[in-house]
Amino acid sequence: ISNSVTKVTCACFEPSLDYVVVKIPRWDLAKFDRVSKALSSSMKSVGEVMAIGRTFEETIQKAIRAIDPSLVGFAPKESYAVIEDELANPSDQRVFAIANALQQGYSVDRIWELTNIDKWFLNKLENIIHLEKALGNYVATDLPANLIRSAKQLGFSDRQIATAISSNELSVRRLRTDAGITPFVKQIDTVAAEFPAFTNYLYMTYNAVEHDITFEDKGVMVLGS
Repeated sequence: ISNSVTKVTCACFEPSLDYVVVKIPRWDLAKFDRVSKALSSSMKSVGEVMAIGRTFEETIQKAIRAIDPSLVGFAPKESYAVIEDELANPSDQRVFAIANALQQGYSVDRIWELTNIDKWFLNKLENIIHLEKALGNYVATDLPANLIRSAKQLGFSDRQIATAISSNELSVRRLRTDAGITPFVKQIDTVAAEFPAFTNYLYMTYNAVEHDITFEDKGVMVLGS
């Protein structure tokens, strides 16, 4: 059955949902005096960031870095004196409290009891901490290429890997490029399959084996704010 709108695609034509999108609110509560950092149903965010990837782990790490350049990803940000209070009471720092708890050996079940966050998400976040601990068993000179690839596929930045192995970002980047581990550019259907997608809505990922587009036009990229 042909699509009566496009006359080209068939009625069952649909986008391949092979990507994950994560949005994180941006609060910036530190800019305001006497504002409680506790989060409830009242609107406190001043904006949001959006990240696109192939796995939840990859995408949430991208999103966290997009909030603030000083953040390396899903990792403990600071030491919480009363970590269970931070988990039980939502605040703008709660995601880092979860990272801290997982790093300290809290189980997914215990974090779920305190936060009521679905265990699917907590298990995915635990995957990130497990890989970070695995990286810590190596130094830059003996870091296996397959572990670098696994880290990149879980959204680790070169700086994040460098921190885990007590190295520096440039060394990790050199190791990665020497091993041929580079990202691929994938394309998203921006018109919800009503028409074949010709517009570029692109994202980069290490969870792929080929580019969706060719780079032959030698175009110019304009970066703005």
